[in-house]
Amino acid sequence: MNLNQIELLRILQETNFSLSKAAEKMHIVQSAVSRQLQLFEIEIGSPLFERHGKKLTGLTPLGARIMEEVATINNAKKNIQSMAADYLDSNRGTLLIATTHTQAKYFLPTPIQRFREKYPSVSIYMIQASPEQLIDQLHSRKADIAICTEKVDEVADLVFKKCYDWHHAAVIPQTHPLSEGEITLERLAKFPILTYSRGYTGRSNIENAFKNTGLELDIILSASDTDIIKTYVRLGMGVGLIAGMTYDPLSDQDLVMRDLSHLIPSSSTKIAYLKHNYLPLYSQHFIDELLVAAKEKAL
Repeated sequence: MNLNQIELLRILQETNFSLSKAAEKMHIVQSAVSRQLQLFEIEIGSPLFERHGKKLTGLTPLGARIMEEVATINNAKKNIQSMAADYLDSNRGTLLIATTHTQAKYFLPTPIQRFREKYPSVSIYMIQASPEQLIDQLHSRKADIAICTEKVDEVADLVFKKCYDWHHAAVIPQTHPLSEGEITLERLAKFPILTYSRGYTGRSNIENAFKNTGLELDIILSASDTDIIKTYVRLGMGVGLIAGMTYDPLSDQDLVMRDLSHLIPSSSTKIAYLKHNYLPLYSQHFIDELLVAAKEKAL
């Protein structure tokens, strides 16, 4: 058994058990891939893959157990590479940030700007996705750090740190009936609602607030992007329920914002990363910048 064989197993799983694609990724001929797999199975004493002719179709029960260990070995290999690079030059590298559109546009600019001033040789790549996809990005090591509101603390192998709390607000045209008078859930429930897609930006808190008071929520449009919600509010389609921080007094001055902090529970934005991943020094400093920016936002 050697590291090349372990790597072969990982690549076979990554390529959906394709011998030809694995050979291409490892820059060897397909017959060499088949031979290495055969030698490994002989040493183990049992097949690791289900087969249909010469084609691999899936994992045997033993193969599935071994793949769990392969993932651990691969993670250790990547950690060793990261540690070595960090030791040689802790001011140079790549930072992969997975986040949602809302965080990327309304929260991250300040901490990223400050981080770049301190670490000009670190390249930053931002991946925008849904909260569920953000977690997948961490597990596949396509992201080092994830920043989002929902789902993060539901995964056992993640470390998460609370970043900041925020509240929802209603946005409406200036002539809308809700632009004046006391704002209540009962009044909101009388109008069509435009808000975030499920899993985004505290949508569950919005739904729970209405459900707990026995009110029905008439959501006629859902989107992951706040700007889309504002666009259709401007068309008079209904009341927009958005994150309060996304209202811009200058660009949104044609809309009235009504605070909903007394009606809908606050939401928490969190920072997450895998427990067993080595974070270079600059990644740790970036997390510090996020926490500093969060404190300033709370003041």
